[in-house]
Amino acid sequence: MRALFLGTGTSVGVPQVGCRCEVCTSSDPRDKRTRPSLLLETGGKRLLIDIGPDFRAQMLREGIDSVDAVLLTHAHADHILGIDDLRAVNNRTGRSIPIYATERTHAAVRRVFFYCFESDPYASRPRFEPRFFGEAPFEAEGVEAVPVRAIHGTMEVHGFRFGKFAYVTDAKVIPPESLALLEGVEVLVLNALRFRDHPTHFTVDEACAVVEKVGPKRAFLTHMGHGIMHGRDSARLPAGVEFAWDGLEIEIGDG
Repeated sequence: MRALFLGTGTSVGVPQVGCRCEVCTSSDPRDKRTRPSLLLETGGKRLLIDIGPDFRAQMLREGIDSVDAVLLTHAHADHILGIDDLRAVNNRTGRSIPIYATERTHAAVRRVFFYCFESDPYASRPRFEPRFFGEAPFEAEGVEAVPVRAIHGTMEVHGFRFGKFAYVTDAKVIPPESLALLEGVEVLVLNALRFRDHPTHFTVDEACAVVEKVGPKRAFLTHMGHGIMHGRDSARLPAGVEFAWDGLEIEIGDG
């Protein structure tokens, strides 16, 4: 199993438009963060977790020409607005793409991408198949995915566990029953917006506290804003925890 971080930034990306702070003007490529997304390759399939507005650029940057399925954590703009760019994947592969999400998330997708559900045969639009999941494990193109419910402010979001790997983003609270679903993972990815408190996202310290509870061999932090500088702040992390960056690849044992 291979995980590729396509984007590790927050909803506005890093650098932020018009910002001249130390991080936004950093020359370290690890401080250039596009909107959050991860590509998982396992069992001969490519699963994309979230498809934000930087999807096209991320795919071109990494030389990826296809995905087998998309899994959505929730329906905020930085996690769904790349759906329209699935058209190029449809055209190249000749296939519709299944998108796995909750009923609430699919309802939001239908509102935003309403034209995909209209009958005009000449419209240029992405072709995708809505697939629904709840709290139970499900198969995404033959790959078992375990939904991991979390709280993002007042909103419910879902991370996913695949064997010994788990990805949870945009969380502020992971309930005890969801923490139990993470037991035994070897690699855990969590959001960590900044060091200062935030009402809807984990801080770095809060994410590290979850890592300590779960006890994976390795943990990576993503969905980071411009309050985190990779080179400067990595020393503040506990052993086994790392800041991810756009283009980082990691291998995870199957099982």
